[in-house]
Amino acid sequence: MIIAVDFDGTLHTGEFPNIGSPAPYAIDYMQKLSNDGHYLIIWTCRCGDKLTEAINWLLSRGIPFDRINEHEPGNLAKYNTNSRKVYAHLYVDDRQVGGLPTWEEIYSYVCNKNKELQK
Repeated sequence: MIIAVDFDGTLHTGEFPNIGSPAPYAIDYMQKLSNDGHYLIIWTCRCGDKLTEAINWLLSRGIPFDRINEHEPGNLAKYNTNSRKVYAHLYVDDRQVGGLPTWEEIYSYVCNKNKELQK
């Protein structure tokens, strides 16, 4: 599955423009999602130097990602469009309705949703 993951307030505990500590278990579960074969897109409003800081933060902590604010290439070819909204099967964001679940709950939800899509 393609999963778009917000950066600020989701992968770390800080608030823009600062970067805080990794959110509890975010690193572990992002690595599990990647190891499970999911395509991970970091979905952020950061740009310029602030985006570079975020990328360096992710890399220094071993947080896997496939793209940042860009579509999975297969979808670009399939739909022949490059809209501003990144396509994903799921979006993980601290601003989602109901707030951000724990990373354990997020992982469980992804696993269940993936099983549904495989049917």
